[in-house]
Amino acid sequence: MSTHSNTPMAERDAHRARYEALRAEGQGASAQALPPLTARDQPVNDDAVLHREHLPGGWYWTTRLARGEALRIVNTAGTSAVSMVAWCEADPSERLNTADTMKVQWSTGLRKGRVIYTEMGRVAFSIVEDTSGAHDPLVGPTTRESMEKALGPSAARNSRDNFFAASAKLGLTRRDVPACINFFAPVGIAADGRFVWHPERRTPGDFVDVRAEMDLLVVLSNAGHPLDPAVKTLPAPVDVIHFVAPQVDPDDSCRHACSEVERAFEQTERHIRRGSKS
Repeated sequence: MSTHSNTPMAERDAHRARYEALRAEGQGASAQALPPLTARDQPVNDDAVLHREHLPGGWYWTTRLARGEALRIVNTAGTSAVSMVAWCEADPSERLNTADTMKVQWSTGLRKGRVIYTEMGRVAFSIVEDTSGAHDPLVGPTTRESMEKALGPSAARNSRDNFFAASAKLGLTRRDVPACINFFAPVGIAADGRFVWHPERRTPGDFVDVRAEMDLLVVLSNAGHPLDPAVKTLPAPVDVIHFVAPQVDPDDSCRHACSEVERAFEQTERHIRRGSKS
C-alpha cells in the first residue's frame, strides 16, 4: 500500500527532475554553444543555385523545397520583414509550429544554430547561416486590420491574406495555415512583458539561410510586420535564392545543439526512412 501510494509522487519528482535538466541544458550550455552570426561576405556558390526570385513588396512566393535544399532570403534594402509558413509535402497536415520551436529550444530567439519544428516534433528547417539574428516567432503576420490601422484605407496587401491565397493554390484551406516565422523582425521583450521594436538591428544586405530537413511546401510573404513603426504600403523588395545546401557535416551545429534537437532529428530521419519504404 505504501509503495503504491508513493508511486505518483516518485513519478512526479522524476518528471520534474527531467524538466529541470532539459531547461538547464537549453538555457545554459546549448545557448552558449550557438555559433557566431555569419559574415556578410559569403555568397552562394553559383553551381548550387537552382532558382533566383525577386519578391516585390506586398507579394508572396510559393515553392517546393526538397530535403537538403535551402533558401537564402536577402533583406536587400534592410527595411523589409519576410514572413514564412511551411507544410510537409507528403502530408500537409504536418506543418510549421512556432510554439514547439520556442518551447523545445527554451528560447524565443531564432538565429544561426537553431531549428524550426513541425507539429509532429520533427525538424522542418535548420537555420544554417544568419547575419541578422533578429527574427520573430511570436507576433504573427500583418493583417488587413493591422495594415489599415497603420496606413488607413490606402493599405495594400498583407501577409495573412497572402498566406490564404497561397494555401488555396496549394489545394489547402485557411484552416491549414499555421503561425508564421517573421525574418528580419527585430522584436524584443521588455521587462514588463511588452514587445519592443529595435530598428537598429536591421541592416541592408542581411540574409538568412534555412535548410530543409524534409520535403516541404513553403510560402514567403514580403508584406511588413505588425509592430514596425515605419511600415509602408509597399515594403522594399527582397531577393530569394533557392540552392542546394552544402553536404551536412557530422558536427553540424544545428543537429547537435542539444539532446532534444538530436532526438528530433532522429525522429525526422526515421520518419523519412519509413516513408521511402512504403
